[in-house]
Amino acid sequence: MTAIMAEWNKWLEQRMFLVVLVALSIGFNLSIPKSASIISIGVGLFAYMTFVTALGISFKDFIKVINRPWVPLWILLLIHVAAPFIAWIIGSVFYPHDQFIRSGLIIGSSIPVAVTSIIWTSLTGGNVALSLVVVTLDTLILPVIYPVFFLITLGQVLSVDYLELVVRLMLMVTIPSIAGMLINDVTKGRLDGFSKSVGGFTSKVALFLVILLNAMMVASEIQWDASLVKLLLVVFLLVSCGYLLGFAGSFALKERSREMIFAMVYNVGMRNISFGLLLALTYFPPSVVVPITLAMLFQQPAAAIIANLFRRKSAGLK
Repeated sequence: MTAIMAEWNKWLEQRMFLVVLVALSIGFNLSIPKSASIISIGVGLFAYMTFVTALGISFKDFIKVINRPWVPLWILLLIHVAAPFIAWIIGSVFYPHDQFIRSGLIIGSSIPVAVTSIIWTSLTGGNVALSLVVVTLDTLILPVIYPVFFLITLGQVLSVDYLELVVRLMLMVTIPSIAGMLINDVTKGRLDGFSKSVGGFTSKVALFLVILLNAMMVASEIQWDASLVKLLLVVFLLVSCGYLLGFAGSFALKERSREMIFAMVYNVGMRNISFGLLLALTYFPPSVVVPITLAMLFQQPAAAIIANLFRRKSAGLK
């Protein structure tokens, strides 16, 4: 049974775009009202996904890369400062009179690194250790930096209960991450097989459910008209800028190898959108969530296209 689950998990990993697309397609056609109970279910599902992912991460590997901290810190600076600034510019140009769309674009560009960035880094032969550290470090510091980020960028626009936000972030990401890494080290990695089989498969089912529930809660806010076409193009531009920012940021590295470039492109370019959806629906009006939701349509296909382009150019990057 474990071997079958491992095969299913591998099959889903290679088709994450389809998982996202099916969940969105169903969710957009089954509107439900936003409720505290559904959001609580989403928090639980997300905590489980974070825990399963952390089971494959060792504190030893984490500390090894932390000993050379400037590269992970540079990536986090690009994610939480440069990317939101680009989103602010794009939002100001295309939606100068819509503060909620602008807020959605900023939030969507500043949410944590996607766990799937590790998968794409691995598939393209990138520096997986660096990618793991960035994802883990971003998860651990999130309760500290995200409330401050909201206060600085959106404090005058939207009201947020920052204490509740910190607690929810701890429950969703920080505590499950620490627990997973501790169990990994205590068991000496014996549960790594679980995270790649039963745990991996069920966490992707959890991801499907998180996306589905969030799409259902935001469905009533999506108007299928010309304005949506404009927003789709703007979101596509923003997603593209994220990947380009990672590539441009790699020029600052002393050791600009092919492996480092791949890690930077995917870490800076890919966002944990399911987390952003859940967080935005919890604390902000549904209209803020729409740009974040639409980003799901582009992130995985863009990752696949970039991988293909990099494979063609890899010889020149070595």
